Amino acid sequence: MWKILGAQTIYIDIPDTAKNRLMELAGEGEKEAKFKSLMEMSEIMFLLNGETEECSFFITVPDDLTPEDIQIMADVVLAVAKGIPFPFVEVEDTEQRYQVIITNNKEPELLGINKTPGMSAAEVFKPILKSLNSKGKVNPDFYN
Repeated sequence: MWKILGAQTIYIDIPDTAKNRLMELAGEGEKEAKFKSLMEMSEIMFLLNGETEECSFFITVPDDLTPEDIQIMADVVLAVAKGIPFPFVEVEDTEQRYQVIITNNKEPELLGINKTPGMSAAEVFKPILKSLNSKGKVNPDFYN
């Protein structure tokens, strides 16, 4: 069983559990209230690296946030991580390595209903294909 910030959860609910628990554990105050409102506007994605067994929480924030807003988020998340008496991520009573990444970078969708305009698979690979056919110095390691 997974535990995120002390709350038991199943794998598919980890992002929601993390978001809710971060807001619960943030505490009270002006900075914490701002953090909670920023978290409401943000989205959390959870990734597990099977090779390194490291858990990654990507907090994707809106583009209009200021650097000061992002710093508030980072400060509160760090305060929560340092202040809790239990592991941030725990699986079957074993503490896991983790990282929290605050970003506004959005990967373009190449396929599907919500495909990003101008970012079809062909558009992404055109510069690569063009570079293979254009003039310039040959990479000596290309054929090795």
